[in-house]
Amino acid sequence: MDLTRIAPTDRQHIQKYSPNGFVVSGVVFTGPILVFSQESLSWNAEASEFLKPEDLTPILERARTLDLCLLGCGNRMTPVALAVRQTLKEAGIGIEPMDTGAACRTFNVLLAEGRAVMAALFPPAAV
Repeated sequence: MDLTRIAPTDRQHIQKYSPNGFVVSGVVFTGPILVFSQESLSWNAEASEFLKPEDLTPILERARTLDLCLLGCGNRMTPVALAVRQTLKEAGIGIEPMDTGAACRTFNVLLAEGRAVMAALFPPAAV
């Protein structure tokens, strides 16, 4: 039985992830990405454990439309640097680190519920 959910066309939908990148609303992205409700962008951040406040610029530019950032850390959750947490908190954005698969699934559910959410995603490593 095919249980494939039909993705909405009025907002982004994370369809696949792999060690190479992501497929979001039919568009292939290589490497880390930022997924907002209406757009997805390639992201030049190095890795979740090395995330710096400077890496947050595209997120902060959209802060007025966001309540929550889901951080997909790769294969497993990693701690978020205090400076990163504080920068987002000052902008009124919470951050939830988790493995990338969980972040992708959670983003799709929360966005479908109409939540003001975005995902900052690092591809999982090949196992």
